[in-house]
Amino acid sequence: MKVGLFFGSFNPIHQGHLIIAQAVLNQTEVDQIWFVVSPQNPHKKSKSLLHEFDRLDLVERAISDNYAFKSSDIEFKLPRPSYTIDTLVHLAERHPSMEFKLILGGDNLEQFKSWKNYNQILDYYGLYVYPRGEDPASDLWEHKNVQRIEAPVLHISATYIRSCIQQGQSIKYLVPDEVESLIAVKKFYL
Repeated sequence: MKVGLFFGSFNPIHQGHLIIAQAVLNQTEVDQIWFVVSPQNPHKKSKSLLHEFDRLDLVERAISDNYAFKSSDIEFKLPRPSYTIDTLVHLAERHPSMEFKLILGGDNLEQFKSWKNYNQILDYYGLYVYPRGEDPASDLWEHKNVQRIEAPVLHISATYIRSCIQQGQSIKYLVPDEVESLIAVKKFYL
């Protein structure tokens, strides 16, 4: 089985994430997309980061109607901060019959070289890269294990969604209805 791994804080998950995941599913040979909720991203620090189990719950609600989408809390059980290579190695050992590939935004491709053991990720796993506006020049586009994905460029960000919530504005259409509902009930991001 081939699995595309979509790592993120998903703070909160939104329609942009889901559209990208569907584009990867449509354009590649992956059987499933796993949304890997990161408890702590070593490249991001945020005071507004919702508790990891709440973010996982939001992801599970967002993807519940798509049999090809799964949530993963694997990084909750690993040392922190979470490094993608460590998670990939752990998943490969735990699921030897599965082939994993990382899903990455084009805007992060050049920064990808600063990731722990990025060459190992490229050589043993590979990348599906989706557009995030104008993709920066990078020699990594030429790597045999980097595949460009065509997807709509949506300027939806979790930061914008959190700002809307804090200002009492609607987030309808930015997030799935189930996510909007849970955020309202639990008063997340206020």
